[in-house]
Amino acid sequence: MNTILIGIIVANVLISYKGFNDLYFFRKYEFHVGSIRAGEQIRMLSSGFLHADFMHLAFNMLTLWFFAPVVTEWLGSFSFALIYFGSLIFGSLLTMLFHKNDYSYRAVGASGAVTGVLYSAILLQPDMTLGIFGIIPIPAYLFGILYLLYSIYGMKAKNDNIGHTAHFGGAIGGYLITLIKEPSLISDHTFIVVLLLIPILILFGMAKLGKL
Repeated sequence: MNTILIGIIVANVLISYKGFNDLYFFRKYEFHVGSIRAGEQIRMLSSGFLHADFMHLAFNMLTLWFFAPVVTEWLGSFSFALIYFGSLIFGSLLTMLFHKNDYSYRAVGASGAVTGVLYSAILLQPDMTLGIFGIIPIPAYLFGILYLLYSIYGMKAKNDNIGHTAHFGGAIGGYLITLIKEPSLISDHTFIVVLLLIPILILFGMAKLGKL
């Protein structure tokens, strides 16, 4: 059993549950641009352990539970932890880049870290198949792409408190760290490496065109 994975899930559940029941705690540790720019950098890490509601928490933890063992099996527990926390930080940094002048911007969620692990697992084992709702088979790489495309929708809609921008930072983090750890993937799984890059390029293209 991966004790690091269990520890991360337990931390997410306990901290999120505390946030569900304590608004002061939630506001103190959520991602908030104004507070971070005022010096509260801890929020760039702590916000990754808070969630908007139970469904948000459950979706992130189930996704992590499914994909983390793939990363651990291929790269080991230390590299899994590096990808998880590295992706979390990448997610927060990209969020600051996109929203640095929006002092009221708030977000929570482990989505950046989880997306990094998701992208890492797909790079390592691109032939995986997921059962959506336990019935509909879908290639894992397609799930990863759809996950990020949904995030683009969430960024445009701006109708929730979920850190959609962090998904992309996390994806970039997981993508880069995995390729640095296993550079042979570039030649072994070239098609998947290029395919998973597409939604990231779409994001930056839309940002440059002012479509977000």
